[in-house]
Amino acid sequence: MQAPWSHTTVLLKEAVEALLPGTAPGPGTYVDATFGRGGHSRAILERLSEAGRLIAFDKDAEAVAEAARIEDARFSIRHQSFDHLGELPPRSVAGVLMDLGVSSPQIDNPVRGFSFRFDGPLDMRMDTTRGQSVAEWLATAEIQQMAEVIRDYGEERFAVQIAKAIAARRQERGPISTTAELAELVAGTVKTREPGQNPATRTFQALRIFINAELEELQQALEASLSVLQPQGRLAVISFHSLEDRIVKQFIARHSREVYDRRAPFAAPRAMKLRAVARIKPTQAEVDANPRARSAILRVAERTEEV
Repeated sequence: MQAPWSHTTVLLKEAVEALLPGTAPGPGTYVDATFGRGGHSRAILERLSEAGRLIAFDKDAEAVAEAARIEDARFSIRHQSFDHLGELPPRSVAGVLMDLGVSSPQIDNPVRGFSFRFDGPLDMRMDTTRGQSVAEWLATAEIQQMAEVIRDYGEERFAVQIAKAIAARRQERGPISTTAELAELVAGTVKTREPGQNPATRTFQALRIFINAELEELQQALEASLSVLQPQGRLAVISFHSLEDRIVKQFIARHSREVYDRRAPFAAPRAMKLRAVARIKPTQAEVDANPRARSAILRVAERTEEV
């Protein structure tokens, strides 16, 4: 039975056009590194030639089950995180797309524990078949550990106060086990917040990023893209918050300039590996239709020829 939660793919047209520019069907191998609910994958398949191929990655078992509904010989799905991208052969890929957003079915399904808007088990794992849930981690983490995670991954200025409140609650009444319990605790601890933002927003973001090692996996996947992309192959990344976007922006910038060896000032510089192509944000019409698109940024780069 299909879950009732729907998902609207962000920057669908822009991302696919960035990956496969022009009007001719793409004959190469492409990667949807974050399948989600398949919006980008289905649109990419429509643009591929009969000789084209699309490989998708996702560590969410529900996403893999959704991918099984695609009956197309050109398509395959791997139940793996996109940090396994480097397992593909070198220079075998014509384009890599990464959509770093959490899909709506993940957020809206209370059982997954991603959202403070719905009461459910405090899980937040992208891959529910392995690893610790947020509740399990919070049950034993030290105050300093919790404060560092909430501060570094959520950019939360009340991180220490929240960590102390979690520890106190744990001591008095036992560990937090549901999303509602955590949201209520944070709301009682954070006394000021930006207009329109739930007090628990930054804490939930931080714990989700940490428990899934999202930033570390992103860095590994970006580095792997340099290996698997062919010359003139495209890298397209959609990010939704400043921590992710900063990593993507700095990665593209770092590999988009020639590097000189200061120990050998007259030697030829090491050639740049990427060429920045575009930075694209959703139109106002898309944001009006899908408010979850408002913070999205698509950055596009092209693999250069190596000297």
